Amino acid sequence: MKNMKDLMKQAQKMQTEMAKVQEALADKMVEATAGGGAIKVVANGHKEIQEVVIDPSVVDAEDVEMLQDLILVAVNDVLRKADEMATADMSKFTGGMKLPF
Repeated sequence: MKNMKDLMKQAQKMQTEMAKVQEALADKMVEATAGGGAIKVVANGHKEIQEVVIDPSVVDAEDVEMLQDLILVAVNDVLRKADEMATADMSKFTGGMKLPF
């Protein structure tokens, strides 16, 4: 029975530490660019877009599709980076286990 109590304590400690890491991810930022830096997107570890910067030189009313494509590339890249950052931070406590969050 003592082993079960120890296991429960360890699980609770791990859960507390993981919650702290989740909270800290809100303050950690990742950045991605597209078009040679013409588009910059910043997101936090919760995959919330914090900033989008567009170089005025790529704003062309005749080629809106190119601007949209550059934004999509940068947004998808920054979300991938945010996901990788969160996974790396959480894996410190999960030992590489894939958990559903």
